[in-house]
Amino acid sequence: MYLLRDSNAAKLFSEEAAAVYERATSGPLKQSTLLHFAHADYEESRLHYNKVHQVYTRYLDMEDIEPTLAYVQYMKFARRAEGIKSARTVFKRAREDPRSRYHVFVAAALMEYYCSKDKNIAFRIFELGLKKFSHIPEYVLCYIDYLSHLNEDNNTRVLFERVLSSGSLKPESSVDIWNKFLEFESNIGDLVSIVKVEKRRQAVLEKIKEFEGKETAQLVDRYKFLDLYPCTIAELKSIGYTEVAAMSNRSWALGGALAGISPELAAVILGQKDNDPNKDIARPDTNQMIPYKPKSNPLPGEHPIPGGAFPVPPAAAHLCTLMPPPSSFRGPFVAVDRLISLFNRISLPDRPPAPTQENGCDTKLFDLARSVHWIVDDDGLTTVTNKARRRKAGEDSDDDEFGVAPPVNDIYRQRQQKRVK
Repeated sequence: MYLLRDSNAAKLFSEEAAAVYERATSGPLKQSTLLHFAHADYEESRLHYNKVHQVYTRYLDMEDIEPTLAYVQYMKFARRAEGIKSARTVFKRAREDPRSRYHVFVAAALMEYYCSKDKNIAFRIFELGLKKFSHIPEYVLCYIDYLSHLNEDNNTRVLFERVLSSGSLKPESSVDIWNKFLEFESNIGDLVSIVKVEKRRQAVLEKIKEFEGKETAQLVDRYKFLDLYPCTIAELKSIGYTEVAAMSNRSWALGGALAGISPELAAVILGQKDNDPNKDIARPDTNQMIPYKPKSNPLPGEHPIPGGAFPVPPAAAHLCTLMPPPSSFRGPFVAVDRLISLFNRISLPDRPPAPTQENGCDTKLFDLARSVHWIVDDDGLTTVTNKARRRKAGEDSDDDEFGVAPPVNDIYRQRQQKRVK
């Protein structure tokens, strides 16, 4: 009885969940790709395969959607639930849909190779897609990777020659394929074939502005292996290899994950190539911003504002820790406002005043100081004028003698007398 009741409850809950999915995919969220995939997986878990076909068909019938991923997931479901023939039927519909991209051909070919173990069918699917997407380097690289897994050197080399000599690819779009061709010859070819491919690659890259004058940087691809390079990161940057590596369309198509590039070099390239559309917008330097710490009772030196205070800079905070606390200073305190007001009221002349005796700037004082000569004799320090000094030297003069005796309490004179004694 309890088992039957639990079974009925689970069935009722399952129907309610299916009804929610149905309302969601038929209402305002009818163009949500992820929601349709979740609805299809839920119905597949209930073994309602006809309902899954209805979900995918209803979504693919919409005109204003991008159906490539939906066709890929539809083929995977058909192969899981009904076999490879049902998946081929879905692929036929995807192939005839003009909105489909090259991904459906890659998915169908790899499904035939991995699931049905038939590499000939996969080969024909890739060839069929090459007639339509030979101008897309990403599809060509997927085809090249497939042939590389089969270890068919001749077919891989023929594919390189067909694609690169057909003229369907622009020089900017063929960079990745030339790099792949050089890597292919470096792994299985001899030195003559490596040099030949390298010269052909260089002739094509010379037509691209970003590769002008970077012959040494192009030589690095000949000797690198995976994320191992014959130069250091600084040397690669100096010879311009970072700009060459940044031209790899396939690497940037992987969402920023640079395949086959060391993390250090990838960081350098990502720093030089910024795909942010808002890169030209001026942004504040957050490293120079003062951290805001709310505080109800700010300390002296902080910048109180409503709701908190900004602390002093780190250097000033360290200086404050070395100084005595504010409580140890008891005055005198300067009235800053009154001092600033006094400065504002001062009227300074445009030119300095003329030197006069009244303002203490008379030049005669300097002449008098220059005429005085200090003489240290046995009795101590004595001053005489230059005229008296000339009289002692034997010069006749009627000028009066000006002798200035130092005061009795002259400390400097007492020290001089002690030294003489």
